[in-house]
Amino acid sequence: MIHAHKQERPIAVDLFAGAGGMTLGFEQAGFDVLASVEIDPIHCAAHEFNFPFWSILCKSVVDTTGEEIRNHSSIGDREIDVVFGGPPCQGFSLIGKRFFDDPRNSLVFHYIRLVLELQPKYFVLENVKGMTVGKHREFIEEIINKFEEKGYKVHKNYQVLNAAEYGVPQNRERLFLLGCRNDLELPKYPVPMTKPAKQKKSSFSNELPSSPTVWDALKDLPEVENYIQLYKQDWVVADFGKPSDYGMQLHGLCSIENDYSYERRYDSRILTSSLRTEHTLESIKRFESTTHGKTEPISRFYKLDPEGICNTLRAGTPSNRGAFTSPRPIHPFTPRCITVREAARLHSYPDWFRFHATKWHGFRQIGNSVPPLLAKAVALEIIKVLDIKPYKPAIIQELRNETLLTIDMSEAAKYYGVNRHVIEPRVRTHSTLI
Repeated sequence: MIHAHKQERPIAVDLFAGAGGMTLGFEQAGFDVLASVEIDPIHCAAHEFNFPFWSILCKSVVDTTGEEIRNHSSIGDREIDVVFGGPPCQGFSLIGKRFFDDPRNSLVFHYIRLVLELQPKYFVLENVKGMTVGKHREFIEEIINKFEEKGYKVHKNYQVLNAAEYGVPQNRERLFLLGCRNDLELPKYPVPMTKPAKQKKSSFSNELPSSPTVWDALKDLPEVENYIQLYKQDWVVADFGKPSDYGMQLHGLCSIENDYSYERRYDSRILTSSLRTEHTLESIKRFESTTHGKTEPISRFYKLDPEGICNTLRAGTPSNRGAFTSPRPIHPFTPRCITVREAARLHSYPDWFRFHATKWHGFRQIGNSVPPLLAKAVALEIIKVLDIKPYKPAIIQELRNETLLTIDMSEAAKYYGVNRHVIEPRVRTHSTLI
């Protein structure tokens, strides 16, 4: 039910925001994410396109203060309900006895510092499953100790959540650390709502419905091979097919239970984020002959099983870490790699949500992000302990100018007034053929 409300929505802050997967999930749970911090100007531009009514601070958390976050947004001196974010994990160093003395771990330290400066009621720290293994667990203990020294309590039995158990057609496991001020009640972890498609038994209950399948996510999307324009631009007016229930929700054709996000104004006849990839004939033949659910031996690309779920979508690495393009899955029925929009469907992004028009940036924005439906499941548990009845605002929000999705790094850096080398430039390969 959509209605006007005098009650204010709870306030959240997103650190390490990327294009906004966690921001969207928390918005869907009923939060206003009034401020986000992100170092990469390309990500900031996509974030601003999708959330133009909130503030994005384009800088490193290292150089950011809690006061700056408050002053740069409409938060001001109001109490913040939750701060969330996933410090990049690639740099975690486990050498030596004191993890925080290593500069490669400084982003986690600054995450903690900003939480303590902002003094929210709750915080959520998201990270890779690997953080829970071996010596990494000592690092988690040190994070928990830092918070406990400063008036916060943290769930000691921290959990790894799989997106496929929260309605996402993708196997994606992530650690979530949940904490709150000592005077408050810790939120619970969300109970699974689905079992991964094709999984015969669930460790929780055989009564759980299956997650959407790959084909549930993709079946109604127009076949990009039919649109030559998509070699040059990432959008086209196209004919959509008959969607699954999941497809109907992401295409905005029905209302969704427990979705308290702002409606966006967009034209549902337009297929977006769908730039085509030119494959060699040889690659096409190899893709065709690969069995569903298997990896193509030369490219190492995984061919999606239409009746199963997607493998974990990864972001690849920037040029300072080898400039690897992450292997993109092969479409279950067309011998080609999936598009950015198809990846977005497999990640639970609605169709109005747009990414950078360049495939490399678009896949990076998805692969780096928390699936919105997983973030929403966690956020709804915080709404419960806040004892707030969430509501869907009546206002329809406009999206920002599409030029934000096509600017290159230099233009984006200029737009935000930051150094264009804040993110090392990627080394482009000479051929677009795979």
